[in-house]
Amino acid sequence: MTDLETLYQTDYAAWARRHVELLRAGRFAEMDIEHLLDELGDMSKSERRELESRLLSLIAHLLKWEYQYQALSERWREFKGDSWRNTIVEQRKQLAVLLRQSPGLKPVVGEAITAAYPDAADLASKESRLPPETFPADCPYSAEQLLQDDFYPGPSDSRS
Repeated sequence: MTDLETLYQTDYAAWARRHVELLRAGRFAEMDIEHLLDELGDMSKSERRELESRLLSLIAHLLKWEYQYQALSERWREFKGDSWRNTIVEQRKQLAVLLRQSPGLKPVVGEAITAAYPDAADLASKESRLPPETFPADCPYSAEQLLQDDFYPGPSDSRS
C-alpha cells in the first residue's frame, strides 16, 4: 500500500489536499488514481442524491398542499399551511442553488423527478394519513412547475 493509499484510509482531508498539490504540479504518476476515480464518481452520485432528496420533499409537500390543504383549512380556520409553504419555498431555493452550482444536473431533473416521486407520494400519504391511492401514479407536476416560485396546485389549478 502506498503512502497516499494509507493517507486515504486515515486522513481523507490530507489525502485530498495532497492530490490538489500533485495535480497543480502535474505529477500525475504519483497520484492514487483508483481512489481518486472513486471519489469523483461519488461526487456526481452525491449531487444526484441531493437533487432527488430535495425533489422528494418538495413534491410531498405539494401533494399535501393539493390533496389535504383544503380539508384542513375548512376544518380549522386558523390553518394556513405556513409550515408547508415554508418547506416548499426552502426546497425550491435549495434546488435553484444546486442547479446553479451544478448545471450538469439540469438534463437529469426529469429522471430525478421520476425517481423521487414514488417516495414523495408515500411520504405524503404517511404524513397526511390519506390513502396511497389518493395520489396519482405518476408525478402530476412538470419540472417547470416544481421550480416555479408561485406554483401551488389546487382546485383552481389547470395543469394541461
